Amino acid sequence: MTAEVEVSSDPRLTKPRVRGDHAAPAAVLVEGEVRRVEEADGTVVRTRAPVLMLVDVGKPVSVKGERPSTGAENPSVAEGGRPFTDTEMPASVKGERPLADAEGPSADGPPPSPWLGLLPSTRVRVVARVVPAAVGGDRIAGVLRVRGQGVPEVVGGPSGAQRFAGRLRAALREATDGLPGDARALLPGLVVGDTSRITPELDEAFKETDLAHTLAVSGSNLTIILALLIGPPGMAQLVERRGLAPRLGISLRTTALLGGVLTLGFVVVCRPDPSVLRAAACGAVVLLALATGRRRSLIPALATAVLLLVLYDPWLARSYGFVLSVLATGALLTLAPRWSEALRRRRVPPRLAEGLAAAAAAQALCAPVVAVLSARVSLVAVPCNLLAEIAVAPATVLGFAALATAPLLMPVAKGLAWCASWPAGWIAGIARTGAALPGGGVDWPGSWAGALLLAVVTVAVVFAGRRLLRHPWVCGACGVLLVLVVVQPAPLVRVVTGWPPPGWRFAMCDVGQGDATVLAAGDGSGVVVDAGPDPTLVDHCLRTLGITRIPLVVLTHFHADHVAGLPGVLRGRSVGAIETTGLEEPEDQVEFVRREAAARHIPVTRAVAGEQRRTGSLAWQVLWPPSRPVLEPDGPNDASVAMLVRSGGLRLLLLGDLEPPAQQELLRSPQSALLGGVDVLKVAHHGSAYQDPELIRRVAPRLALISCGEDNPYGHPAPSTVAALRAVGAVVLRTDLDGALAVTGAGAELEVARD
Repeated sequence: MTAEVEVSSDPRLTKPRVRGDHAAPAAVLVEGEVRRVEEADGTVVRTRAPVLMLVDVGKPVSVKGERPSTGAENPSVAEGGRPFTDTEMPASVKGERPLADAEGPSADGPPPSPWLGLLPSTRVRVVARVVPAAVGGDRIAGVLRVRGQGVPEVVGGPSGAQRFAGRLRAALREATDGLPGDARALLPGLVVGDTSRITPELDEAFKETDLAHTLAVSGSNLTIILALLIGPPGMAQLVERRGLAPRLGISLRTTALLGGVLTLGFVVVCRPDPSVLRAAACGAVVLLALATGRRRSLIPALATAVLLLVLYDPWLARSYGFVLSVLATGALLTLAPRWSEALRRRRVPPRLAEGLAAAAAAQALCAPVVAVLSARVSLVAVPCNLLAEIAVAPATVLGFAALATAPLLMPVAKGLAWCASWPAGWIAGIARTGAALPGGGVDWPGSWAGALLLAVVTVAVVFAGRRLLRHPWVCGACGVLLVLVVVQPAPLVRVVTGWPPPGWRFAMCDVGQGDATVLAAGDGSGVVVDAGPDPTLVDHCLRTLGITRIPLVVLTHFHADHVAGLPGVLRGRSVGAIETTGLEEPEDQVEFVRREAAARHIPVTRAVAGEQRRTGSLAWQVLWPPSRPVLEPDGPNDASVAMLVRSGGLRLLLLGDLEPPAQQELLRSPQSALLGGVDVLKVAHHGSAYQDPELIRRVAPRLALISCGEDNPYGHPAPSTVAALRAVGAVVLRTDLDGALAVTGAGAELEVARD
């Protein structure tokens, strides 16, 4: 249909997703309201229907024969023809705007789109395919898929207020341009909720530590700003009240009026998200109480704010963000004061008692809802929130000062932003450190039954904690036990779980539908071959293996299921170099690898057949690709780097994703004489049916390992490939059924351990 749509939110890019061997195409998500529809016969219908627009800005890269057939024309399905899962579906389709999305080109390198520059209240004319929302009972009437419209056709400009807010937000981004990476990304989010620079890696770290609320502007931001004007709320009606207003001689009623103007400006600049609306309504009720001279009570103010907002917008009752905001505020008003007083009675310093009580109370009430969303419970949320809280206020105040001065005095704004970068960097560092802890969270049932179970467990822990506080030594022992569970020291984990096995030589990580393997190269050192599709999964695997130094990362080819996890490999580790194939396709993934390497000053080299290297007892030789092509590669798979590895008497053959044409040429090459007598074979292309039978017979491995994802849409590994491997006497193991695998021993003592 042809329609005029009024934009109601800031456009944002979809999060990067890997589907099989390709990165899913980027799309701009725009929430809006259809105001005018033009029918085929020229009839014009005026309406007001909320919709979500998906505007294509990129194309996926795939390999012939490997992409499953789909209904890709339907934006309510994911790549691969199946419905979006809850974690893949754009959150707006599910009725909730995400706390943080990679909305701008700096986040993950997609091409910029003029659609990202649209401001709320702008009207655009689109020709779009319309489908129902993928989730029933949603607040949107449909999904509009816009294709081939590179530049939006604007038929009505934004309102004056939105233009002003847009200039302020753009000026703040300019003021933060020269800051270090994390502070540059985080400060606009802390101040005005602008998450366009938040990388997926940083976003995930904030979610893992339950710090994502700091990226969504909420009541704490407004409270800090109002406190500058009226001082502590508890002293607002006293003669000795504090803040800027009494120092400037402003009366109480005028102060309330100024606070209302400040609140309105806060909503406009920060956008009317659920948490912002709740904070603004609650603040407005409190300010009204001050102006009328009535006694202030924060709990009635919260109740009134919730009631008014739900009456104004009933869909807020289904908003997880709104629920979490209300629960957190309620916790701070009810549980936190009581817990703080209890801690002070036990001689805990007052400021520390207040911080601990606030963080614990908010976590206790919000954790069940968070568990429904993430199917996970964070064990580091309270300490991370406590440590981050000390930096939120200075970062917010300095950030708002930079926001106010940026349109007028940019040098001053940059100086203020530089000062704010220190507390912002501290918050990002807390998130990254907490997320890096191997036991920072535990899986939990992601259902309302799971939420009820967690609520029961929380109540039990609270009652048990009251008794334990009477026994300091028991409390200390429980604290030490919790630290061990969270930190999980490698020697202790190895004793308890047996993973990784002592003397392991080769490990295949369980990274879903992709490849990531590690060759042991000494204490804490390993050569990583491929990085898988998910940075979090490969980082977790390397941490459990105890890998801190990587002399070389080999990326066999540039498909996303082999390279998209590279940030997880590089995270917190010393990396000597990255070696890749010579065929630089697909281009977007090549640019991604080079960008990641350049950001960390890691050299990138090219692997060619005949190259031999050694580090300690580990030695390897590159078998493919040849320096001079002997066939025209039919895609990146046939250009994969293939390696023959020797480690402590163990011979391993790693074939990347080579397909029959390249496998046959490898058999005809001078390196074919090295293929016999292999102990371990990393089966090519996730065990697909595209294998050369002669190569399998020539290699005749004792052990064949296949890296593939559970219930993957490609049918990997193919039954014919598994049968062919077993026919030559190989023991076949696969990550989708057996999990991560580690090979130990050599000769007759060859063994495999499962994680």
